[in-house]
Amino acid sequence: MTLGTAVMARKRRGLILATAVIGGIAAVFVWPQSWLLIRHNGDLRYVYPAQDGTTFALRWTHSVERENWIERFRLHNGQIMLIGTRFKTFGAGVPAHAGKRTTLENGWVVMSGIDRIVDPLAVQAAAAENYSLRYDGAWHALGRQAGAPILTFAYARAPLYRVLPTLIGNWIDTRGTG
Repeated sequence: MTLGTAVMARKRRGLILATAVIGGIAAVFVWPQSWLLIRHNGDLRYVYPAQDGTTFALRWTHSVERENWIERFRLHNGQIMLIGTRFKTFGAGVPAHAGKRTTLENGWVVMSGIDRIVDPLAVQAAAAENYSLRYDGAWHALGRQAGAPILTFAYARAPLYRVLPTLIGNWIDTRGTG
């Protein structure tokens, strides 16, 4: 092999490698991935990476009882499923039994095994009720703006380029409040 042929072969390998790297990066941006999407008035407000089996929780302060309520959800077969709830006080409109098991744990009424599809999930996240989302081990404030925005949660597939601005905004918000 001559020096010229060796240089051309090296350039060809470099071009193939560069093309593969650029193609791989492009595929990551356009190939649909699974996300937990949270919208307000149709606009994407929060986004979290998700997969079947991912769990999350919503916590808020009940407007009458002034106690925290927590509902737990699981992403299952492309849908959001309510799997459990916990609260401190019974009041009007609270079912006496939901799911497969109701227990009292450290002052909380805990209902588990509810396993009810609630997709899409709509939540009126009033700032006064301190709505927050527990995702991946951390609580994230949801109702920070005035009024009571109706947030719609959905488990969906979308390419990274469509959710990237919101992902970056979520990251900046988390860094600024953390």
